Amino acid sequence: MKIFICIKQVPDPNTAVSKLDPATKRLVRSGVSLVPDPGDESTIAAAIKLRDAVGNSELIAVSMGPATAQEALRRALAMGADRALLITDPALAGSDTIATARVLAAAIKKEGADLIFCSTESTDGYTGMVPGGIAEFLAVPQLTFAREIKVEGRKAICKRVSATGYKVVECPLPAVVTIASGSFEAIYPTMKGIMSAKKKPFAQLSLQDLGIDPALVGEAGARERVLTIGKVEERAAGQVVKDDGSAAQHIADFLQRYQLI
Repeated sequence: MKIFICIKQVPDPNTAVSKLDPATKRLVRSGVSLVPDPGDESTIAAAIKLRDAVGNSELIAVSMGPATAQEALRRALAMGADRALLITDPALAGSDTIATARVLAAAIKKEGADLIFCSTESTDGYTGMVPGGIAEFLAVPQLTFAREIKVEGRKAICKRVSATGYKVVECPLPAVVTIASGSFEAIYPTMKGIMSAKKKPFAQLSLQDLGIDPALVGEAGARERVLTIGKVEERAAGQVVKDDGSAAQHIADFLQRYQLI
């Protein structure tokens, strides 16, 4: 079985405050610590667990981004992925979620896949649209918010997180699976894993390698655009009501004023 795990490199949410460039309206990625998205680490753990359970399987970490994104892929290799694939091209700068899904799907289709693992959403964009886009471009089903995943024959079965517990859902392979945040404990690379990652296969592809027209990606092909950037409005100070015997009436009047009762 061939399993893919989609990786995204993002500014470290633990050390960097996300900023937008007022000129390009893009996230500032220079001069900050870049790491694999925190959600990806538990998703990698889910993919590794399934690979080991199924046996006779290969796990490929794939990412789209600049050359620096190879660092995130190297970490995935150190965690246990078998090989890595980076799609990098100057024309990809400014790509929106549709273009990102298009490129990742093209790379995965070129290789062939049984399962594609993704995090539900990234910590720098929070759109949650790329996994569904990949499924659409590949014309395969998608299982979402999985907390457990197993394969029986040519069928994927998962426990899907819901508001009241979980649901058991299934679909035929190939398929895209998004992992619910916190469902799997992240794997921390060992020194042996870090050293072995340097010897694992690592390939790079360009848009030309994938046969994708540059007009469909980057700023040229973006269908989503950031139009304006503004500061978050400061919250007004709250009102403190001292209970002198009339607090209940004050609260009732407040709720009535805002038509809450």
